[in-house]
Amino acid sequence: MDGAAKPLMVVRLCRKGIESYEEGPLLAGFMMNRLYFLSAGVALKPIAWLILSTSLSAPAWGQSGAVHIGFEEEQAAARAAQVGAEKLAHQEAAKEARLQVLAVELAKRQVAIVDLQSRQGIYDQSLIEAYDYVARLYNELEDYESAAGALGEALQISRINSGLYSEQQLPLVQALIDARSRIEQWQEVDDLAHLTHHIAQRLYALSDRQYLSAAQDFGEWKLRVIRENLLQQNSRGLMNTAEDLSSFYDFVISGLEREADVDARGMMALLQGKSQADIVMARSIASTPYNYFQGTESQYITQSRCQNRRNAAGQVVRQCANVQVENPRYRQSQQEAKRMALYRHTSAINRSLERMRTLYSSNSQLSVSEKQELDSVVRQLQTEADTLRRVRPRGVLF
Repeated sequence: MDGAAKPLMVVRLCRKGIESYEEGPLLAGFMMNRLYFLSAGVALKPIAWLILSTSLSAPAWGQSGAVHIGFEEEQAAARAAQVGAEKLAHQEAAKEARLQVLAVELAKRQVAIVDLQSRQGIYDQSLIEAYDYVARLYNELEDYESAAGALGEALQISRINSGLYSEQQLPLVQALIDARSRIEQWQEVDDLAHLTHHIAQRLYALSDRQYLSAAQDFGEWKLRVIRENLLQQNSRGLMNTAEDLSSFYDFVISGLEREADVDARGMMALLQGKSQADIVMARSIASTPYNYFQGTESQYITQSRCQNRRNAAGQVVRQCANVQVENPRYRQSQQEAKRMALYRHTSAINRSLERMRTLYSSNSQLSVSEKQELDSVVRQLQTEADTLRRVRPRGVLF
């Protein structure tokens, strides 16, 4: 009896202990199957304790493994952060060393300029290259104001030595534009853009590719001025700038059409620029109230106003006086002026697009891919023009 009771007690204890863990029922079933060997005198107690210890250690091992994985991830993140910090520190140190080298070189170049001035004179042509090199050093040091000053000195010496219009000035003016743009001195940039186009106009023929490139750059700059309002103009000023730009494109394009051999790509670029300028102008007109436009009728008219009055003798007499009143037809003429201005620019857009279609469809110099690209540009511009044409006067804006 005692020998039969002990195994049952062991099994209960084992089942109670094992069932408190998630693997317990499975291990308990395994131990119940092992009861078959009790009659053979197999000692179950050591086996039960072995199974119990295994079931107890499994969750603990899972927890320690998870902790170990999390620790490795933290170590990897820490190592990555350390590597990033070391790389950044190395870059900063290299940049600081580079700035020191540039500062030393700049001081040497400035001394060399003073020496050249004392030996050759303050307007010697060799100073152009010296000032240009100093400007490059200032640009690397991100001192764009000083760079622009050095380039201005070089440009002045160039104009003294080679005249007001020379090719030598063009790269200097372009470098000045870049430096002034860095510090957002847009009025100075605009003046320099005008100077660049003026020099190119004096140096090259209208059909010359170098002039066409200068004309395209000038037009693109003016479009940016209008779109971003870089010169802080009011609506009237922006409309005048867009009108001047459209007239500029008209002048260049009409001159090119009189030439025998016209560069197709250059002409296409100019036509595209004119279309964009006219679209900007048409949008501005469409969004401007009609009373901003100059009417064709007189704003005021003279009318005679009469009334009956008694004179000193007590008699009723009729007295008349001329007065100025607003002309009711003036507002109608303002509305008509707005409609005509919008029509003028939308018609100009259509003419430019039609010329573009004719040019790229009949030109053998353009590749198939170029023709497809130009066709896509024309379709996009045509869509914008059609949208503007659908604008109708209504409400307070008109």
